[in-house]
Amino acid sequence: MSASRPVALAERIERTPALDRPVRALSDAVVRALPPGTRTDALHGVPFGQPAHPALVRVPLGCWTSAVLLDLFRGTDRAARMLIGAGVAVTVPAAATGLADWSALHTDQQRVGLVHAVCQTGAAALFLGSLAARIGGRPGYGRLLSGGGLAVATAGSYLGGHLASRLGAGTSHAEQVSHLAGLGWHDLCELAELPDRRLARRQLGYLSLLVYRQDAEVSVLSDRCSHLGGPLHQGRLVVEGGETCVACPWHGSTFAVGDGRVVHGPATARQPAFEARVTAAGRVELRARPLPLRLSGRGRSSGTGGARSPGARRSTGTGSWR
Repeated sequence: MSASRPVALAERIERTPALDRPVRALSDAVVRALPPGTRTDALHGVPFGQPAHPALVRVPLGCWTSAVLLDLFRGTDRAARMLIGAGVAVTVPAAATGLADWSALHTDQQRVGLVHAVCQTGAAALFLGSLAARIGGRPGYGRLLSGGGLAVATAGSYLGGHLASRLGAGTSHAEQVSHLAGLGWHDLCELAELPDRRLARRQLGYLSLLVYRQDAEVSVLSDRCSHLGGPLHQGRLVVEGGETCVACPWHGSTFAVGDGRVVHGPATARQPAFEARVTAAGRVELRARPLPLRLSGRGRSSGTGGARSPGARRSTGTGSWR
């Protein structure tokens, strides 16, 4: 029973509508302050291929935990002050990345995220007070504030783990194409059935697919957005840098239609893509596309080839691996 209490508390926070008003106010403010663009993409972690916040938030917690442990020994106050100061300094970029990610979550996730942010802000304030007390010649009071700060930070970290592990914030929600599609080429549909230059949804076994046709070229992606599982076929087509892209209808994550590469966040994981071809009989066939390998930054290494059926030609819309 006692082991389940933290989980029960976190789940209760998920279902607390009283948090919705501050959630909306803060979320709207963050969205206004962080319009879509390169800066916001960097805060989400798009250049790194995964969210930046989880990596940054470990630094303050590690510094503060180390400082509290050093307080158990004599002659370590200077080192503890340095660790506390470093932890407080890193809370600024950690909070910025966290707010960027939080503003693009569902309501139940944002409720937990808000309480998580309050805890981490309180912990930073306590450690800042501890640093001031130590500098002011009151090390005993500083140690007391550090202990309280670590306790609050631990509670906030638990909620952060609940948000990531139980509610799936920051993890890829795209269907695992390589596990569900099987090996080899799969027949999908007639080319003539696909609307030209419009997004379409097709089913391949358990997989829901986004299909885009441009003349005789076909591009195929997993339909579930890797950010939070939004239906990409209900999104909109945009052109970024001369390349056709699809923007998710839920939070605006933008992917290159040709290969699923992330163009704009909040998504950081690429969208699973298929290699497509059109047979001489006018049928669209596809197979799961292996991730590209880069060797020493030079050239591109393709995955395994696979035999082609007689009379088939590869659709150039997905034939170039990036």
